[in-house]
Amino acid sequence: MIMGNDCHDCGKYNRMEMKNVNKNMVAWLEDIVEENNSHIERKEWKSKYNSYVVYDYEPFCTDGFEINLIISSYDAAYLSFIKYLYDEKISTIEYLNNCISQ
Repeated sequence: MIMGNDCHDCGKYNRMEMKNVNKNMVAWLEDIVEENNSHIERKEWKSKYNSYVVYDYEPFCTDGFEINLIISSYDAAYLSFIKYLYDEKISTIEYLNNCISQ
């Protein structure tokens, strides 16, 4: 997570970069961002095999791509909370998957 306040038109925005977001969580994360007074400034699909291949739209085949998001908000606390919710959801899913596999 990278946080900063380097807005092009003003210094009032805080930004957070989330790399390699689980593609099954993107729709949920978009809802969480909206609910927490934040905005997705950029969503990109970056090739895991060729750093020059980056799309700003979902490619036909998403295998081999990671999803990266830039999220902005007036208040950095919202960004921290969004990151916390995402990390907790991923942790819970991993825990439940481990319970199933044992």
